[in-house]
Amino acid sequence: MDSLLENEDLQLIVDFYVDGERQGPGSHEETGKALKLSGIHPSESLKVADIGCGCGSQTLDLAKLTHGKVVAVDLFPEFLEEVKHRADDLGVSDKISTLQCSMEDLPFEEESLDLIWSEGAIYNMGFQKGLQAWNKFLKPGGIIGVSEITWLKDKRPEEIEKYWTGEYSEMYTEEVKREQMKQCGYELLGSFTLSEKSWEKNYYAPMLKRIPDFLSRHKADEQAEALVKAQETEIELYNKYKDYYGYVFYIGRKI
Repeated sequence: MDSLLENEDLQLIVDFYVDGERQGPGSHEETGKALKLSGIHPSESLKVADIGCGCGSQTLDLAKLTHGKVVAVDLFPEFLEEVKHRADDLGVSDKISTLQCSMEDLPFEEESLDLIWSEGAIYNMGFQKGLQAWNKFLKPGGIIGVSEITWLKDKRPEEIEKYWTGEYSEMYTEEVKREQMKQCGYELLGSFTLSEKSWEKNYYAPMLKRIPDFLSRHKADEQAEALVKAQETEIELYNKYKDYYGYVFYIGRKI
């Protein structure tokens, strides 16, 4: 979750993640569960934006589980090309369009969206800042669903607290995140913590399998080696301290 990276660092990160089904913890089941909590009926004709979509695993779920059009938004064209390929393969390309832009400079008209989605990506902008900025794009009563890394306990071992405080300045408890949603103009409809499987089987295990090929493509590249080391450290710490933090899905309705 490093921020303020140089372009070369960003391209390394894209290369590291572009072959993965997911760029963060998650699952098809949990995307579906969050949609159910939203109260959206599958037959509703919706205009949806999936912000920070990555390669679009959840984008495809949104296209399959809702009726309407989904705009997949990401800063990197490599990810958007993957979204297009995967949509073609699944036969849902008619329901998905792509938009390359920053999540901080979205071109949507005010009150034009029925649903805003962002799995494991809003941290790039900051949880509260993102919720505030995106509120204007939702129609009155529109829905927002975001997954966000969250402390699960009020007290944590110093090692993991220091690590995540350094990685992400908005690392707070679920109670704080819920209050932030209310402050940003949303009625909280529900929240739940993503399973360990979403981290271990769906995210970390495929990542570890990609590392040898990635290092082979970037031989003797210190930045690539540092990126891999950082990911391995994150995995090690998760295995050690997973009882203390996780991703929480927050679903809210614009007031």
